[in-house]
Amino acid sequence: MDADILVIGGGIVGLSTAMHLSKQYPGHAVTLVEKESTLAAHQTGHNSGVVHAGVYYAPGSLKARFCREGAAATREFCTQHGIPVIQCGKLIVATRDSELPRLRALFERCEAAGLHPQRLDAAELARTEPRITGRGAVRIAASGITDYPAIARAMATELRSRGGTILLGCQVTDIRELHDRVVVIAGERELQARHAVACAGLMADRLASRCGINVDFRIVPFRGEYFRLPESKNDIVQHLIYPVPDPALPFLGVHLTRMIGGYVTVGPNAVLALALEGYRWRNVNVGDLAKLAMFPGFWRLLAAHRRAGLVELRNSLFRSGYLALCRAYCPELTLGDLEPYPAGVRAQAVGTDGSMIHDFLIRSSRRTLHVCNAPSPAATAAIPIGQHLAAELGSILEVPGSQSIRTG
Repeated sequence: MDADILVIGGGIVGLSTAMHLSKQYPGHAVTLVEKESTLAAHQTGHNSGVVHAGVYYAPGSLKARFCREGAAATREFCTQHGIPVIQCGKLIVATRDSELPRLRALFERCEAAGLHPQRLDAAELARTEPRITGRGAVRIAASGITDYPAIARAMATELRSRGGTILLGCQVTDIRELHDRVVVIAGERELQARHAVACAGLMADRLASRCGINVDFRIVPFRGEYFRLPESKNDIVQHLIYPVPDPALPFLGVHLTRMIGGYVTVGPNAVLALALEGYRWRNVNVGDLAKLAMFPGFWRLLAAHRRAGLVELRNSLFRSGYLALCRAYCPELTLGDLEPYPAGVRAQAVGTDGSMIHDFLIRSSRRTLHVCNAPSPAATAAIPIGQHLAAELGSILEVPGSQSIRTG
């Protein structure tokens, strides 16, 4: 065997999982494989850096549980490793009277979740954030920002310090589960392990399918495009500024985000990427598109969100539409303020009925575990997700005293 446990994927969820496996089962050899030459190269390295408090997630969901636990664990991990984390708070801003009922509902959800929200009227909002306009807002003090790639690197250091191995530049092209082992083809290498955990993001459905798991979903890639505000506007806000979510839309909308580097970004939108790693319009993969086209849920998704999708497409192609979303709550912004910034790609699981799977989705075979859906707030929740997967794998490892945490 090349390892007792093989972890596929060098994003923050894979690194957290490998770190916790090496901690919980010190007698087992843990190896992590990552196709890129660096860690955290995809979703972890392209997210907004927000430490989410858990405002939007359904009570009882894995998201709600892991986000609350993860926010506290992330702050503690950052303190231990000297990684900057700023608890700047979040303002959810209603820009129209029609949004006020939804804002009240969010306030009540935050209260029920123990987040201690603060309700602001228009005048209080203006005093709190003079350059933001709105009919009212809810403030959640627990939200913050950090550097997730730095957290991923610190997790890698912990993994190596316990004897774990990280193999970079090893793209997994096949995985086979045998009666006594898992065989993984990674580049020119064949790796054999007793068990495997796949935290493969955009490739999650393909790897799960190869292990005989019933994949009744597909990963649909959505590109989230950002802009960066000029240095002269680094102090434009003191909080994270979010719009009130529209229930007709699948994502949270364009927001202003303070970044740990001291600058401010605007975004993201959500447009269908034309490749699994379609970070730009010119990134087109015919094979990826063909696989999506053969999945009925993809066409049902497009039909259900046709109008929203066309709006997002227009705003991607024409910055004036994107700007209008920002000016609804920050009217001083101009087209010249929208400076280029790298886009990210979300790995979003979609069911056969065309619905987006909003909660974390973890499935298993006899010798493998698969993180099939880990949308936002996966970075915030990475530490408890890793703990959960380590415990789940313990139910099939022959380790005295290992226990499995079941969530139903």
